[in-house]
Amino acid sequence: MILKENFVLNNGVEIPKLGLGTWMIDNSQVAQAVEEAIKLGYRHIDTAQAYANEQGVGEGIRKSGVNRQDLFVTSKVHAGFKTYETAKESIAQSLKTLDIDYIDLMIIHAPQPWEKWRTNSRYFKENKEVWRALEEAYKEGKIRAIGVSNFLQDDLENILETAKIKPMVNQVLTHISNTPKSLIDFCQNNNIQVEAYSPIAHGAVLSNKEIGNIAKKYNVSIPQLCIRYVIQLGCVALPKTSNPLHMQQNAAVDFEIDAEDMKTLLNMKTIDNYGESSAFPVFSQKKIGE
Repeated sequence: MILKENFVLNNGVEIPKLGLGTWMIDNSQVAQAVEEAIKLGYRHIDTAQAYANEQGVGEGIRKSGVNRQDLFVTSKVHAGFKTYETAKESIAQSLKTLDIDYIDLMIIHAPQPWEKWRTNSRYFKENKEVWRALEEAYKEGKIRAIGVSNFLQDDLENILETAKIKPMVNQVLTHISNTPKSLIDFCQNNNIQVEAYSPIAHGAVLSNKEIGNIAKKYNVSIPQLCIRYVIQLGCVALPKTSNPLHMQQNAAVDFEIDAEDMKTLLNMKTIDNYGESSAFPVFSQKKIGE
């Protein structure tokens, strides 16, 4: 059964707790994936300018036959656009490429351009300009909610210093064995909804025996346990797949992990190697730990 629960953002907009991530799904294939997901009951689709598949996502939305107002669509301003002008143009381009009247959530993909990822170049001033463009589009009704992605606490504090509209979302890497608890706490204390991308850890947890044993206890798969885990942390879960069977399984998470098991999962040893997915974020070509 598809999970059909929502969180409520700080502006009153409801966001489904479960969404379909479309990272690394080619534009030629993503329309079918989106259409299949919506047919299965998904109502939240996540894309980005950097994924180069917005056109296909929009096509899948239209082909699904589901009313646009019943869907929640997210896209992201490319991490390299760090001026008011380029951000404004990119928002307009996403609307055009998706071919929809409005975007439910638009976020800054990263605080730095990918080639400057987690360097001392923090782009505090530039991110305030990008935020100004998002605020303007929000006020104009082009976007229903605005937020950020991959922002650390000081990146968020920088935006909050001058923001006329508080960020509604921070989308960050969150999964069993990599849970940024202090950042999640900061966001929740400031009424900023956390979204967990890669909740199945790029597949790196699938062979973990300890996680597997806990999954067996609940008679669920490891991916189902991973997705339920981030939802119980109060995060939106954004598992990525183009496989309809996996979509269906990922959405069957209507169970409860008990407090003791949540504590065990929260304190699981951190993964420092994602195998083939260790270039992270993918667009920066940096390895974990660099």
